[in-house]
Amino acid sequence: FPTEYGSSIYAGHRPRTDAALVSQIRRAGGLLLGKTVTTEFAHMQPAKTRNPRNPQHTPGGSSSGSAAAVAAGMVPIAIGSQTGGSVIRPAAFCGVAGFKPSYQLLPTVGMKCFSWQLDTVGVFAASVSDVAFAAAAIADRDLRVDGITPAQPRIGVMRMHIWSQASEAMQAALEAAARAAAAAGARVEDMALPGALEDAWRAHPLIQDYEAYRALAFEYDHHRDRMAPTLRKLLDNAAEITAEHYDEARRTARRARQLLSDLFEGVDVILTPSAPGAAPRGLQTTGNPIFNRLWTLMGTPCVNVPGLADDAGLPLGVQIVGRFGRDKSALEAALFLERAIERTHS
Repeated sequence: FPTEYGSSIYAGHRPRTDAALVSQIRRAGGLLLGKTVTTEFAHMQPAKTRNPRNPQHTPGGSSSGSAAAVAAGMVPIAIGSQTGGSVIRPAAFCGVAGFKPSYQLLPTVGMKCFSWQLDTVGVFAASVSDVAFAAAAIADRDLRVDGITPAQPRIGVMRMHIWSQASEAMQAALEAAARAAAAAGARVEDMALPGALEDAWRAHPLIQDYEAYRALAFEYDHHRDRMAPTLRKLLDNAAEITAEHYDEARRTARRARQLLSDLFEGVDVILTPSAPGAAPRGLQTTGNPIFNRLWTLMGTPCVNVPGLADDAGLPLGVQIVGRFGRDKSALEAALFLERAIERTHS
């Protein structure tokens, strides 16, 4: 298929081989129907895709077309990638399930790289059981949750230090999800964001941008004028990031991962917003990944759980964050929450 990375630099480009992920889909018996639209090099420049829930609103990004195609019923399963919030956020905006697995659970070999320590392949589908089914088939792992009765999980509700940036509707949605989980039998408790994780949240852009400047070296050095202004500005600034600052950011992330592992001794999963609110009106932005980037840096499995909406009917997503490597447990908890929300909001 033509693979242009959302950039005119690669107009008409057709790779000679499939990416490893595509080969795995073929091995699993998957039928590839086509390519969906992505933002330029999976960054923030909006594409032409609109949100099927309301065409006047963004579908999110960077996996804009993937989330929109599932929400519109064009395909049952779609693939995207997340470096900041590019799976969970568009899934939330379009009202579908989105699954960002643990880091490197699915291969990125053959994909266009933006940040080699952050890029993570994810899956979109209508429901949690469907994304689990798809991920299980592609990864050839025991991830399916259809047909099971999930256990009552221990859920930590984490509002994070950026809670004030969530809309009133999003704040209410998180509280509603927590109440629904508790009513269904989950043990729900509040969790504060430790300072070490807040530091890691701040370190994410530094790691991402440092690596993007190198991953896109050819394009930047030879075709800078053909890049969108937002990406040009990011790479211009990234050129000033020193190796010392990058290495310190990586150490910050490593310390945070160790602390997060300890936090999961007390809970099975974390419940937190998928985005600051519903999809913004207009196509000038793909939204803000502030509620996603920490978990991408931590490498933990994340599942957007659909089923909530604001007063205008726009979807509001909440996400389940699991322990690294415990992807099936995260999916089971997400299924539990999805069913709990359905019971209280049907």
